[in-house]
Amino acid sequence: MSKRDYYDILGVSKGASTEELKKSYRKMALKFHPDKNPGDKEAEEKFKEAAEAYEVLSDADKRSRYDQFGHQGLKGSGFGGGQHMSMDDIFSHFGDIFGDVFGGGFGGFGSQGPTRRRVNRGSNLRVKVRLSLKEIADGVEKKIKLNKYVRCNVCHGSGAERGTSKSTCSTCRGRGQVTKVTNTFLGQMQTSSTCPQCGGEGEVITSKCHECHGNGIVKGEEVVTFKIPAGVAEGMQLSVSGKGNYAARGGVPGDLLVLIEEGDHPDLIRDGNNLLFDLYVSISDAALGTQVEVPTVDGKAKIKIVPGTQGGKVLRLKGKGLPDVNGYGRGDQLVNVNVWTPKNLSREEKKILEELKNSENFKPSPTSKDKSYFERMREFFS
Repeated sequence: MSKRDYYDILGVSKGASTEELKKSYRKMALKFHPDKNPGDKEAEEKFKEAAEAYEVLSDADKRSRYDQFGHQGLKGSGFGGGQHMSMDDIFSHFGDIFGDVFGGGFGGFGSQGPTRRRVNRGSNLRVKVRLSLKEIADGVEKKIKLNKYVRCNVCHGSGAERGTSKSTCSTCRGRGQVTKVTNTFLGQMQTSSTCPQCGGEGEVITSKCHECHGNGIVKGEEVVTFKIPAGVAEGMQLSVSGKGNYAARGGVPGDLLVLIEEGDHPDLIRDGNNLLFDLYVSISDAALGTQVEVPTVDGKAKIKIVPGTQGGKVLRLKGKGLPDVNGYGRGDQLVNVNVWTPKNLSREEKKILEELKNSENFKPSPTSKDKSYFERMREFFS
């Protein structure tokens, strides 16, 4: 089943501003919030769908890729936006948009009081991946080793020493925020701020892990495997969700951003989804006709050079180009025929050509069927 358009889900236009997106998402999420629709699976799915749309469209990089390539450009067999977000992920990412609606319940189901705990998020990582033309044509699975922050194996990311546990912060009583009431000439003013004791997490560590010193993360290595869809292009950036740096004390991991680079092919040149190849044939082969092999991204293909072929003629190999990244078919390979003129001739070869040059067939005499190179190219691409 194909995904719905993210702009349609939120009911906004493609030119919607950040504030318009936030306002529309807040309206949709409040309407389908699980606390307001207990036990309603359809409402829960729409709640997740709205969160996925907002996660992509509120991120400038993801929105740009989505506008250009649609859903395929975001995920492509392992890439992309919020399609794997759980309820906890949604609450962690977007809880601040809702303030104290549902009694602060957007920080978790059925919570009492304005719980606004801060959730740590790991930083993103960026890597460059250089692909051959063959890998771009077929799609490829890559496996790379990353130096990054990983979860501490001693405390399993909690930051607490083994055998101990975290305790509820006594200052904010687990809410992550403290409220201050100030008397002014306009009356009492109430303000909320991040709890200075727990840093907004709602919990404090009584005994820090000796390995990570309470951070829950250490420097290490991780081997990450991901798939790159066929048809990607130079400069495209793909996102592997959750494979960036691990977050402190069990937060949300960052993403791995993969920048695509194209390696040169020895024979073929890319032009969008089409591939270009320059073929050189001798004067005799162009005049008499022949059959030749040309390289393609998948191997070799035989093509026929008809007798009397002129230099500059372009032959099309249907479907021998690159696949479209959005799945809209495949490009062609265009073979530009060049007639090669020898530079060094033997005495005998010169004599033969001298005899032939006075023949009417060896004199350039364009007819109504012979068009200029520019005319042929204009017709070819029209």
